[in-house]
Amino acid sequence: MPAAAPSSKDMIDITPRPRKGGGLLRAAGLVFGGLALAGAGFGGGWFYFSTMQSPVSEALRLIEREAPGAEAPPEEDPAEPQKVPRVPPETDAFVTTYYNFEEPLTTNLSGSRRFLQIGISVSTQYDATVMTHVETHKAALQSDMLAVAGGFTEEQISGREGREGLATALRDAINERLVTLEGFGGVEGVFFTSFVLQ
Repeated sequence: MPAAAPSSKDMIDITPRPRKGGGLLRAAGLVFGGLALAGAGFGGGWFYFSTMQSPVSEALRLIEREAPGAEAPPEEDPAEPQKVPRVPPETDAFVTTYYNFEEPLTTNLSGSRRFLQIGISVSTQYDATVMTHVETHKAALQSDMLAVAGGFTEEQISGREGREGLATALRDAINERLVTLEGFGGVEGVFFTSFVLQ
């Protein structure tokens, strides 16, 4: 008997079918991707939070950094000299007041034909009362200063030391007169605004 022709049920389907393993690879990729993202998140969180301090110390650090005039302390190099803070003086600074005699004094020098012409200014750190006394007794003070300057020789007033000696003698004469007239001197310095020897 002849062989029967195969029926459509008996035929083998040879059309290619999609692989069943593709879904497994995709699932494995998703798992590994998720693990990688979780690891990156954990590492980033650890790095960020490991540098933070306690909330109190973090707040103090921010306050110090943002305080007006606050500066970060400079790193000190032990090889370089360090600055020493200046201590403010414990004594008060006094204001110096000046009085300028308007007209220069002219006098002959002792034992010489030459004469001296000097402009004089006096100073004090006492209150304005001293300069009021100087102004009040200006004529008597000028007379005393002429007498003192006329007693100096040419050699005695030469050079810086000579001029300082004359200034000291004039100061003493001014204070002596003020003590006699007012009971208090107070003139602390005599300065030459001009000094001409002719």
